[in-house]
Amino acid sequence: MINAAIVGLGWWGKNIADAVQGKSRKLRFVHGVTQELEATRDYAKARGFRLSATLDEALADPGVQAVVLATPHSLHCSQVMQVAAAGKAVFCEKPLSLTRSDAERAVAACKKAGVPLGVGQNKRFWPSCTELRRVVTSGALGRIMHVEGHYSNEHSSKFFAPWRDLPSETPGAGMTGTGIHILDAFANVAGPAERITAQFISHREGADPRDTVSALFRFKNGICGFLGAVRASALFFRVHVFGDEGSVEALDETRTIIRLRGGKTEVKDFPKIDSVLAEIDAFADAVAGLAPYPITTAEMIDTIASFEAIITSIRTGEAVTP
Repeated sequence: MINAAIVGLGWWGKNIADAVQGKSRKLRFVHGVTQELEATRDYAKARGFRLSATLDEALADPGVQAVVLATPHSLHCSQVMQVAAAGKAVFCEKPLSLTRSDAERAVAACKKAGVPLGVGQNKRFWPSCTELRRVVTSGALGRIMHVEGHYSNEHSSKFFAPWRDLPSETPGAGMTGTGIHILDAFANVAGPAERITAQFISHREGADPRDTVSALFRFKNGICGFLGAVRASALFFRVHVFGDEGSVEALDETRTIIRLRGGKTEVKDFPKIDSVLAEIDAFADAVAGLAPYPITTAEMIDTIASFEAIITSIRTGEAVTP
C-alpha cells in the first residue's frame, strides 16, 4: 500500500480522495494539504488523513511516499519539480503544465530524481478508449489517415471557481477542462503534431461561460485531424480514428463502434468503471515498480505542446508549429 499526500482539496481534489480512500487496494491518502484548514478538518477526519497548510510540510512527512497534485494549473510545473527534488513520486492533475518548456522541465526533474510521474488524464482509462487503442494497434483499420475528437460538458457552469476564469490559469476556454483530454488521445494514437490552426468564439463571459474552441491538425506522420470543445453544453465525448480499411469510434465512457469495409459494423458496450480510481491505481503500480505509468512522458509533452500551440494560434490567428 502506497502512502500518499493529496495537495489541493477543492472540488476535484475531493473527487480524487473520494474515489481512492477506502476503495483502492494500492494507495491511500495519509496527508492532505489545503489553504482552508478549518473548512476541511471534518472532511479530512472522515477520510482518515491529517492536514497541513503547505506542500513543504507534506514533503517533510516521513510517512508520505508519493504526492498527488490537484492544484491550480500554473503551479503544476514548480510543484512537480519540488516533489521530485524531495525524492517522492508525483501524480499531477491535467494539464501537466501550460507550456511545452514547463512540461519538459517537469519530466526532466522526475527523470533526474528517478521517480515516477503520472498525469491525470482519466479519460485514457475509459473502457471505450481502451478498446479504441486496441483496435488501432491491432492493424484492423489499415493505414491510419485521420482523427477526430470532441469533448464538451457542463462543469464550467456547475463547478465554477474564480481562479478557473483567469486567462493565466485557463487559457483557451474549454481547453484545460475538456479539450486537453482529446489532445491526450491524439498524442496516443497519432503522435506529435506538426502544425495546428485554431479558433475561439465567445458567446458569453463570466461564471457561466458560453464559448467554443476548434482546431485543425497535421501530425508529423502525415495523419490529419480536428478537435472541438464547447463550454458549456450537455456532456458529449467522442474520439474517432479513420484508416483505409475502417474506423473506430469511442463514444462517451463505455461504447466503442468499429466500422470496417464491406459494411461490417460492431457496437461494443462495456461496464462502467471508476476511471479516477483506475488512474491512481496505475500510478501506485508505477510507484511500486510493478509497471510503468500507461501514459508515457513523451505523450505528456506532446499533449502540452499541442495545447500551447492552440493557445498561440487562437491569439495570433495563424498556423503554429508545436
